[in-house]
Amino acid sequence: MDHKVITHWKGNSQFESDNPSGKTLLIDTSEEDGGHNSGLRPKAMMLSALAGCSGLDVVSILKKMKVEISDFRMDTYGELTEEHPKTYHTVAVEYHFYGTDLNEDKIKKAVDLSIEKYCGVMEMFKKFAKVNTSIHYHNN
Repeated sequence: MDHKVITHWKGNSQFESDNPSGKTLLIDTSEEDGGHNSGLRPKAMMLSALAGCSGLDVVSILKKMKVEISDFRMDTYGELTEEHPKTYHTVAVEYHFYGTDLNEDKIKKAVDLSIEKYCGVMEMFKKFAKVNTSIHYHNN
C-alpha cells in the first residue's frame, strides 16, 4: 500500500482522519443527520480531492510553462443518484483563471494535460461518473 490513513471515531458522528502528510481533518455530518456540522462531509471531500489533484497539476504545469496568473479557482459540483447508496453520477469541474493578458492556449493545454494524463483522482472519477470540465478566463 502506498498510502495509509487512520480515521478515529471521536464520539457522536465525528471522526478525525489523518493523512500521510501528518495533517488531520475532522469528518462530521449535518445536525439534521445527527451530527454537529463540525467537520467536512465525506462525499464533498471527494470533490475537494478531485479539484485539489487537478489544481496541483495545473499550477505545476503553468509554472513550468512560465505562464503568469493572478488567481485560480475551481468550482466543483456533484450530482447524486436518488437511490441509496447515493453516489455521484455526474460531476462538473469549472476552472476559473484570473489575470492580465491570460495565455489561454497554454492554460488550456495545462488543464487538458491534467484531465487527460496526470490527475489520478480525475481518472478514478471517470470510472463511476460523467465528468464535465470547462475553463473560464477572467482578464483584468
